[in-house]
Amino acid sequence: MTGARTGERPRHQFYGRRVGHALRPAQARLMAERLPELSFAADDPGLARPATLFATPVTAVRLEIGFGGGERLAAQAASEPATGFLGIEPFVNGVAKLLIAIEANGLANVRIHHGDARDVLPVLGPGTLEEVALLYPDPWPKARHHRRRFVQPETLGLVHRAMAPDGRFVFASDIPDYVAWTLERVAAHGGFRQTAADLAQPPPGWTRTRYEAKAVREGRSPCYLVFRKA
Repeated sequence: MTGARTGERPRHQFYGRRVGHALRPAQARLMAERLPELSFAADDPGLARPATLFATPVTAVRLEIGFGGGERLAAQAASEPATGFLGIEPFVNGVAKLLIAIEANGLANVRIHHGDARDVLPVLGPGTLEEVALLYPDPWPKARHHRRRFVQPETLGLVHRAMAPDGRFVFASDIPDYVAWTLERVAAHGGFRQTAADLAQPPPGWTRTRYEAKAVREGRSPCYLVFRKA
């Protein structure tokens, strides 16, 4: 990473590697052909009114930060065609997997930013998102790396700003320390109210991601936090 400009704090990376195994031919083709059609830049003026980013009219817009393989995002987009879905993911292989799902299901209500959510959140129009989801973010378990966790006062402020009145912020993790970290920082922000009574129970209509399935197989218990904008 490049250094920060004079007077700015260093910008810590919230995610690990961006590239994994080699893409399959179909994935490589979609990255070359479809991603340019579906992607949006961090400086896209349409982000001030994100519903305008979609070719067909949508009644609400949701954002998933770090969508991984895109299982939940694609399932929601297929079941709710009148809702627009923005997905942000820095990992190349995750973007490729979502593109496969978009192609297979003919989804017209998904737009993608292949990059860092922190570049997008400040540009989103205030009160424009029905939901923001952050599912299984990198926990950065070592104490010296906690500053790299996505849930920080600054990012929570940007999420809150973008959420519509009574909008939802959904967080899921299988790391108890990160769950506690998130609860503490959301409470300190003061602009959210927690709505989930049973943190072990996923929200209605939940789609399990491949990461969540792996966590369960390995004996880790997912925890689901749902907050409303106060």
